[in-house]
Amino acid sequence: MASNIYLVRQRISRLGQRMSSFQLNINPLKEPLGFIKVLEWVASIFAFATCGGFKGKTEIQVTCKTNETKTITAAFGYPFRLNEARFQTFPDANVCDVNWKNYVLIGDYSSSAQFYVTFAVLVFLYCLAALVLYVGYTNLYRDSRKLPMIDFVVTLVATFLWLVSTSAWAKALTDIKIATGHNIVKELPPCNQEVTCSFGSVTSMGSLNVSVIFGFLNMILWGGNAWFVYKETSLHSPPNTSASHSQGGIPPPSGI
Repeated sequence: MASNIYLVRQRISRLGQRMSSFQLNINPLKEPLGFIKVLEWVASIFAFATCGGFKGKTEIQVTCKTNETKTITAAFGYPFRLNEARFQTFPDANVCDVNWKNYVLIGDYSSSAQFYVTFAVLVFLYCLAALVLYVGYTNLYRDSRKLPMIDFVVTLVATFLWLVSTSAWAKALTDIKIATGHNIVKELPPCNQEVTCSFGSVTSMGSLNVSVIFGFLNMILWGGNAWFVYKETSLHSPPNTSASHSQGGIPPPSGI
């Protein structure tokens, strides 16, 4: 029992010494393992920035019975709770004797948007931590059996989650375009009864399209990087046990 405790303390002491010995080594960045991780880090920034920073509005032209035409606007943005985006009128509160603040856009797409952005931020943080490990504790990463295996499992999980989150966000973006486009005129009760409405314009969603592209790009990067992370694990390069056998007194089999 005492010997086991001594061995555990000795291992902890060695690990502490390795962790305290930070040595900058940029050579891993020149290899596919580190270079692709840098690309993943940059791509994750574009993924959550293009989605999380979006703000837009949709405009509708309203024609009263007096033939006076005015514009009403509904502003929306991340996390795309459209059912909270009320129509605004300037400078009057009412247009054509209708209080437009009582009407909102249709749909709540916050779950897909927040899942996508939150995951992208977590990936950004993980890439940052992995790069610090690669360039600062290269020997610790290469000599350890657990760290490359953990990195490999995380890479596989991240590849799958990029596929799931991006697909969900792409579907939500399609619905957002429909909910803020021409169809909104048909969904507003006053436009079908009291006034004449026509669709004006909606903010370009080019940055949101870019976010979907970067989502699938991240999936490709992580899927491709899985091979290079796998090569660092013991699954690809199992430890050589011949030396330990010879040291343990078990002779190798002799040929006839």
